[in-house]
Amino acid sequence: MEKCKKSLWLVLLSAFLGILTILSSCSERSEKRMGKIEGSSLYVSKVENLTDDFILGMDASCVPALERSGVRYYDFDGKEQDVYKVLADNGVNYIRVRIWNNPFDADGNGFGGGNCDIDNAVEIGKRATANGMKLLVNFHYSDFWADPSKQAAPLAWKDMEIEEKAQALYEYTRESLEKLKDAGIDIGMVQIGNETNGMFCGEKIWFNMQQLFAAGSKACREVVPEAKVALHFANPEKVTNYADYSKKLDYYKIDYDVFASSYYPYWHGTLDNLASVLSTVAETYGKEVMVMETSYAFTSDDSDFYGNTISDGGTVDKPFPYTVQGQANSVREVIDTVANKTKNGIGVVYWEGTWISVGGTSYEENLETWEKYGSGWASSFAKSYDPNDAGKYYGGNAVDNQAFFDSDGHPLESLRIFNLVKYGNTVDIKADAIEDASVIIDLNDDISFPDKVNAVMNDNSKQYVDVKWNTEDGLIERMKNGGVKKYEISGEASGMPAKLYVSMVEYNYLNNWSFEDDDIGNWVLHENGKADELYVEDKATDSLTGSRHYHFWSSSKDSVDFSLEQTVVLKPGTYRFSISIMGGDGGDTDIFAFVRKNGEIVSKDSMNITSYLNWDEGQVEFDVAEGDEIAVGISVKCSGSGNGAWGKIDDAMVNSTAG
Repeated sequence: MEKCKKSLWLVLLSAFLGILTILSSCSERSEKRMGKIEGSSLYVSKVENLTDDFILGMDASCVPALERSGVRYYDFDGKEQDVYKVLADNGVNYIRVRIWNNPFDADGNGFGGGNCDIDNAVEIGKRATANGMKLLVNFHYSDFWADPSKQAAPLAWKDMEIEEKAQALYEYTRESLEKLKDAGIDIGMVQIGNETNGMFCGEKIWFNMQQLFAAGSKACREVVPEAKVALHFANPEKVTNYADYSKKLDYYKIDYDVFASSYYPYWHGTLDNLASVLSTVAETYGKEVMVMETSYAFTSDDSDFYGNTISDGGTVDKPFPYTVQGQANSVREVIDTVANKTKNGIGVVYWEGTWISVGGTSYEENLETWEKYGSGWASSFAKSYDPNDAGKYYGGNAVDNQAFFDSDGHPLESLRIFNLVKYGNTVDIKADAIEDASVIIDLNDDISFPDKVNAVMNDNSKQYVDVKWNTEDGLIERMKNGGVKKYEISGEASGMPAKLYVSMVEYNYLNNWSFEDDDIGNWVLHENGKADELYVEDKATDSLTGSRHYHFWSSSKDSVDFSLEQTVVLKPGTYRFSISIMGGDGGDTDIFAFVRKNGEIVSKDSMNITSYLNWDEGQVEFDVAEGDEIAVGISVKCSGSGNGAWGKIDDAMVNSTAG
């Protein structure tokens, strides 16, 4: 009996010492992360007011699939290391992991994207917890990708009525969280749905959606009451969306803590707008807010023969260079916006910063690996669930140029941004890249290119420098005679590559026809309503030509009522006026392009707004006689659907129709 007692005490003492060792190890890692990483080449302005519990997160859902595909990760000393330790050692304190219900076909073949089921989440959660980080559980409630364009229910729930589906969602959430909790994983937050912009788990009616939100939240409160419950949306640039979503969540009394947003600088507007829409939610409903997804490219190069979502070409907003420093600056600015410019901002999560290429020598070799291990964005097997997207366009990794590791698994200097934002890091100011330039040239004008461009410095300031463009023999003549066309011209400035995007356009009699000036130029605004926003907006993704367009938005019904017109001097002849518009939430509208002759509207063409990037062009042909006074323009009147209307106006053209 005495021997048994001694054995029991030895077992208990051993367990106690083991726990102390683990706590000591975590404490050591915590202390290491608390100090500034010295010797970095990054320029980093300190972000003030970062609290100890501010979330500096990383979505790293694909790691197990990548490792099975042969990927290896290293620390800054070149030593092979658990990537979750590398993340923790560089300031990351949360790991986000997506969970799909059943990302496998009937034969057990994975759909790809990491084959992210609950078992994958448990593996990641253990590694995150072992390295002192909390887990952010991201339930998609689908069998594969859920985002604003698709929110299909899991196949097992497809034919369920809403009450049955809500119960299934509750039970699935509860069972999954219990599995994570039983594995000893430190769960800090649970996300109910992913980018649920008016759709969720196969439902499009808010009365049904709210039942599913409530069911998921209920399971979270029961299993992990200490964890925060988050709801996640996207497209903050569509200014009425978040006010609408948060209002509905409040109306249905949904129990949640965090209103989270995606923010990708290429598509989602300005950081000032992000801060504004999130602060409105926070102030109106007392919620915490955060950026649940962001990322930025450190290069335009592709490393897996599949192509990248973001690359060069001048078609998206590019607020920072595609460099390691540019990537770090982008993340720093998002963190600063949430921490200091947003009410109740609690954190930022970077999306899939560990998702690098599998590193084969050909597309065919990589495809075999993607299919076998699910390490590409989708496999061919996904067609059983998503035949119209993944089933057609399956393949590799389109975001490898936005990771924090190179294609060999070595960390980029930009990974240290999660540590250095707390302290700042000063290095010599130097040029990091040359800012892309663009010009619009009329086919009838002389062709000339800018002789100076902006060098973007590592502190994100800019300096004007001389540039030399590569204009091979005959290029200018080909551009002159090539008609309406766009060109990409390379050059060099301060020893770095430069790019110029040239749009050759048909002769246009209008001034500031694509709103590229800082103001509206010769356009005259007649405002009959009281719209909240009427101005020239600088946003390439929302423009037809160049980077600017005329923007309107209002939060109340019947407040969008204005016209833009410009007087134009024309010789006698026949002409065509055209102008384009896109937008949404218009309700009943009266929108038309018009020609005014000698003070009276003599012709007009009705136009519509429907949805984002669906441009409608109005065209009016008209004759001009000697002495006629001509004005052209667009009239916009929207009753608004719900809380007003929004839209963009661009590419106003007056062209001669004479041969």
